[in-house]
Amino acid sequence: MMARNKPALPFRRTSARVLVGGTVLFFLLVALVRGLGNPTDIPIVIIVGAFVVPVAFVAYVYEREPGRDIPAGVVVLCFLWGGALGVSIAATLEYATLRSLGAAEMFGVGVIEESAKLIIPLGIYFHGRYCSQADGVIFGVAAGMGFAALETIGYGFAAAQSSKGIGAVETTLIVRGLLSPAGHGAWTGLVCAVLWREREKLGRRVVNVPVAAAFTTAVLFHAFWNILVIQPGPSLIESIGIELGSGAIALAGLGLLFHMVNEAAHRRARFVPGCSPEPG
Repeated sequence: MMARNKPALPFRRTSARVLVGGTVLFFLLVALVRGLGNPTDIPIVIIVGAFVVPVAFVAYVYEREPGRDIPAGVVVLCFLWGGALGVSIAATLEYATLRSLGAAEMFGVGVIEESAKLIIPLGIYFHGRYCSQADGVIFGVAAGMGFAALETIGYGFAAAQSSKGIGAVETTLIVRGLLSPAGHGAWTGLVCAVLWREREKLGRRVVNVPVAAAFTTAVLFHAFWNILVIQPGPSLIESIGIELGSGAIALAGLGLLFHMVNEAAHRRARFVPGCSPEPG
C-alpha cells in the first residue's frame, strides 16, 4: 500500500520562508536607516516592504493549487506585468477622468482599477492554455498582488517625501502590506476564479451572469473600502465604525476568495473540452 504524501511543514513552504525572511530583512533595513540616518537607503526599504506580503501571499495560494501545471515563471510574469500595466493604466484613467475623490468617484475608481488588473489575466484566459478554476485563482491573485505591491511603493515614496523620518514610511508599508491580501489580491482573485470556473463548467470561454456578479462584487468591495478610508477627521465613534466596516469588507473578500480556492481544490486542476484557443 502506497503511503500518502504528507503536507509540507509550514516552515518548509516557500511562502513561509518568503514572509519570515522578507519581514526580518525589512525590519533590519528600517533599523539600519534609523541608526545611520541615511535617507538614500529608504528606497530599498520601500521596495522590500512593498513586496514581502504580496509575494508571500501569491506563493501561498500557488502552493495550494492541486495538480499545479503553471510554471512559476508564468506566475511571476503575471505578477509583474499585471501589476505594472494595471497601475499604469489605472493611474492614467483616474487622472484623466476623476477630478475629485468624493464618495461617488470611489465607484469610478473601483471600476477602473478592477478592470485594469484584469488585462493580463484576460490575455491568458483568451489564449486558452491554462483552463482550470485553480489556474484562474492563481492568475487573479498574482495580478492583484502585483498591483498592490507597486501601488504601495508609490504610497511609500509619498510618505517619505512628506515626513522627515522613517516612521511614516514604516507604518505605511506595514499597514498596506497586511491589508493587501484582503484587498486587491482577494478582489481580482475572486473575479478570475469565477471567470475560469464558468469556462471549466461550460467548456468554452464565457462572460455570463456569475462573472458579471463577481466583477460587480469586487467593484463594490473596492469602492466601499475606499469610501471608509477617505473619511475626514472622524470622531472616536466614527473611527470604530470605520474599522468595523473595513474589517467586515476584508473578511468578506478573503472569505469569498478562500471559498473559491477550496472549490478549485475539490474540482481538481484539469483541462476541459473547449479549452484550446478557438480559430479566428
